[in-house]
Order: sequence, then C-alpha cells, then structure tokens
Amino acid sequence: MILNDFIYKIDNFCTYKNEWIIRKESETSDKYGYYPEKRPIEVHIKNSILNLDKPPGPTSHEVAYWVKKMLGVNRAGHGGTLEPI
Repeated sequence: MILNDFIYKIDNFCTYKNEWIIRKESETSDKYGYYPEKRPIEVHIKNSILNLDKPPGPTSHEVAYWVKKMLGVNRAGHGGTLEPI
C-alpha cells in the first residue's frame, strides 16, 4: 500500500477532511529488513513495545514477569503505571 492510500484510508475512517501534501513516496527493499505486514512474529516480539491494559490486582512487575514467561524472552519491563488510588 502506498503512503497516499494509507493516509486517506485513516482520514476516511476518522472522518477527517485533511489536505495532505506528499513530496515524495519512499521506496524500500526487503533486503534491508521486513515490510511491516510480512514481519515474523518473533521479530515483532524481539524488537517491539507491547501496550498492555493491566487489570487491577497484579502488580506491573508481576505482569512483566508473565509476559517474559509467555513469550519466552529474557527481558521485559514496564515503562510506567497508573495504579488506582
């Protein structure tokens, strides 16, 4: 999908009426990595940030531990928390 199509698809979904000026369509090659839609799940897990909606009860530290065990990774952590008062 080219950038123009993506931008206008998002605009239509959000019912925005923006005028976009695109100076140049970028070109890429899969010899430099993966196209996002073709990226293997293992690469997503290794190089990504997961956004989790932590339920009340377990601590953020516990949830990070569970993520490590479920995904089989050595490193996981949390970047902040909004604990109820």
